[in-house]
Amino acid sequence: MSKREVWSTAPRAGSVTVPTDSADATRGLGARVAALLRAGDVVVLTGGLGAGKTTLAQGIGAAMGVRGRICSPTFVIARVHPAPGAGPDLIHVDAYRISGLEELDALDLDSSVAEAVTLMEWGEGKAEALSEDRLEITVTRPRGGLAAASPTGHSETGTVTDLARADDGQRVITITAVGPRWDGVDLGALAVQDPGHRPHSRDH
Repeated sequence: MSKREVWSTAPRAGSVTVPTDSADATRGLGARVAALLRAGDVVVLTGGLGAGKTTLAQGIGAAMGVRGRICSPTFVIARVHPAPGAGPDLIHVDAYRISGLEELDALDLDSSVAEAVTLMEWGEGKAEALSEDRLEITVTRPRGGLAAASPTGHSETGTVTDLARADDGQRVITITAVGPRWDGVDLGALAVQDPGHRPHSRDH
């Protein structure tokens, strides 16, 4: 099988779903994800516009201690955030404008995948070519995830609500491990925020 062939049959090692109620909580989850990562890992972030993919990426980058501000790299497609010490660099990719594997090839990401953590937003159906082993993370905003706003975006007084500011921060984040790299890794620990809480995780 060639290096660029999509690993569509890679086994699922496990999955956990974690709700968060604020941007800080989403970044905190990102920090817990970072604690599981090592050089060579690939993380695929999926979710709609404004879902919180970059917010989660910020938590991962902060916990890894890499340099540079983590933001959506749409106009540069890929940005390398170097690690100040012995840890791996973070390659942050926005694949929104990548239409196929040929364009992904042109980034030559496979030349550095083994030495870095590769984090790809909008990477579903594309990042699979980079590695048999990966974390697939889906970020969704629950329906009605607006604070003090009606479904039309108007308040009870008739004024238009600023939908960005009305976002209540609630997200549902599902993390799925794919490939033998993640065999034996307890994804359930990602949702443990206090000693008395243990999430429900499922094996596939």
